[in-house]
Formats: sequence, structure tokens, C-alpha cells
Amino acid sequence: MNVLLTLLQADPDIAAAPATSSSALGEMLHNSGPVAMAVLGLLLSMSIFSWTIMLGKLGAFRKAKSRGQAFVRAFRKSSRLSEVAAVAEQYRPSPLVSVFQEIVEEHGRQNSQRGTARNPMALERAAQTASSEALTGLESRLTWLATIAATAPFVGLLGTVMGIVDAFHGLGTQGAATLRAVAPGISEALITTAAGLVVAIPAVVGYNQLTASIRQFAARMDDFSRELLNALDSVSNAPTQPLPPEDLRPRMVETAR
Repeated sequence: MNVLLTLLQADPDIAAAPATSSSALGEMLHNSGPVAMAVLGLLLSMSIFSWTIMLGKLGAFRKAKSRGQAFVRAFRKSSRLSEVAAVAEQYRPSPLVSVFQEIVEEHGRQNSQRGTARNPMALERAAQTASSEALTGLESRLTWLATIAATAPFVGLLGTVMGIVDAFHGLGTQGAATLRAVAPGISEALITTAAGLVVAIPAVVGYNQLTASIRQFAARMDDFSRELLNALDSVSNAPTQPLPPEDLRPRMVETAR
């Protein structure tokens, strides 16, 4: 800091310049060299990509949540699983639809095999498989968001280091310890550091929020799987009602004939 103050006092042109002559950000961009501009371009691309992921995921999660709530209401109101299965596709992209279809299909395969006992473990494994596949789809591209959040500060730091190197190089070649000699390098260092933080902070916040939403989806799928398995278990364990005698008599008469 003392060195910078000394340089400011040693350069009369800089000391006499009005404070409001131009925007500080515009001045730093104007003084940035090719390395700093390349770093800023890379950070801008990373920022656009991260915001595209975050906004796309927020919209998809909001729609999946609303459709999932509607699907659960329809499932609880319906008295037959066949009715729910007929309209399940209308509630996509809710991950609950995939869980429902996988469990119902596994239950149907077991019932279609005569002489084969019902296997509750197979139904649970089917539910876990469907939940895992749904979570994999929800987590897609989140690794890019985490990568941007982790690397953006270091990309900005690269611009900072190169700016400092350029500042000392200009100081040595010009042979004058003035702020004019080191101003371009200092501006590169300042603007790239700030740009790296501007890119990284929203990416970190977005990643944490989206990860929390995915955990909520996982909890909902587990709860819905247990509710559906309980419903299937109740149907499978329901006692078979014998036919009344008046229903058997006509069959007996027809058999006798």
C-alpha cells in the first residue's frame, strides 16, 4: 500500500487527474491486456453456462414438483391402480411416475407367473432402481455447476497473477517507478479477481439450492414407494370372498345337464 501511495505522489499527471473523469470499471477494461481479456472472456462463458444450468434446473424442478403433487392427489383419490396407470403419463416430468410404473410393472410380472410366490424384495429393488434412475436424471449437469463454482476463483487468480507479472515487467522496462507504468497490470489483477468471484458465488449458491431440492425429491420418492408398496400389499393380502350359494346353483345345474 505504501508503494502505491508513493507511485501516486510521484506521478503528477495521475495525481492531477479528476476523480470523476471516467468509470473505474471502464478504465480497468480499457487498460486490460490480451491475457486479462482472454480470462474475462472465459469467465463470461462460464457465467453464462452456469446461469443456463441454474435457470433450466429451477424451471424443471418447479414443474416436476407441481406435477408430482398432482400425481399423489390422483393416486390417493383413485380406488384402482389401473386407473392411475392409464393417466400416469400426464403427470410427467415428475419422478414419481417412473417409480409408480416400475413397481406396478414388477408386480404385474410376478402375478402373471402362475405358481410363483409374490416377492416383496423384488418390488423394493424395483422401487430403488427407479428412484436411482430418476435422481440421476435430476442431477445431470450439476457436476458442471460444481466445477464452475470451484474453478472460477482460480481462473480469476490466474488473471491476477498475470497482471502482477505484467505490472512488474512494465516497471522494469520503463525504468520509472510511476503508477502509469504499472496501472495496466494492476487493473488486470483487480478486474479478473472480482470477475472470478462474481462467477463463483452464484454458482455455489445455485449448486447448494439445487442439491437440497434433489434431496427433497429423493425423500418424496421414498415415501411414495412405501405408500405404493403398502397399497399393493393390502390388495394382495385381501381375503377372497366365496361365491354365495345362489351363484353356484346355476353352474351346478348347467354341469349336470
